Amino acid sequence: MSDTATDTPAPDAQGDASYRTTSGELRQFVERIERLDAEKKDIAEQQKEVMAEAKARGYDTKVLRKVIALRKRDADDIAEEEAVLEMYKEALGMT
Repeated sequence: MSDTATDTPAPDAQGDASYRTTSGELRQFVERIERLDAEKKDIAEQQKEVMAEAKARGYDTKVLRKVIALRKRDADDIAEEEAVLEMYKEALGMT
């Protein structure tokens, strides 16, 4: 029997450097995601404040949210949906 342990391989310098690089890169990704999450939380809070201000001035926030959602959509999609809605309303005698 020898005095040195042969069961565990000796760490090589290249492997350690690679691990440190990967570890450092991983840490950077995690920290960037954490910063973005914090920014997202700040933006959500600002949106709540704007909605509260609009509500305080008498605007219907439910309708305001719908208007914002509509502005994100394509005009043709909106027109098609409204046409189908009108057709359904007519079929149900709601016009």
